[in-house]
Amino acid sequence: MKRTIEIDCPPELLMGLHLNAERFADYLKRQAAVSLFKEGRISSGTAASWLDIPRVEFLHLAWDAGAVFLEDSSDDLMRETALL
Repeated sequence: MKRTIEIDCPPELLMGLHLNAERFADYLKRQAAVSLFKEGRISSGTAASWLDIPRVEFLHLAWDAGAVFLEDSSDDLMRETALL
């Protein structure tokens, strides 16, 4: 099921950003997906699916936005080495 969210946006903001409403909506959607991923609230696969892009492309977006993929903890090390 698809849901649409409406956000009020003054025209001055769009003009200042040099974006039309559709491009601004796409920008906000990408920012939200990256932010939710960085907070650990959604997976990279869920974010990529939401944005309708390949997962590897989303991971590049998240990396560019400063996402941390592995914490420096013993739990992360054990989880990663268990995959070997």
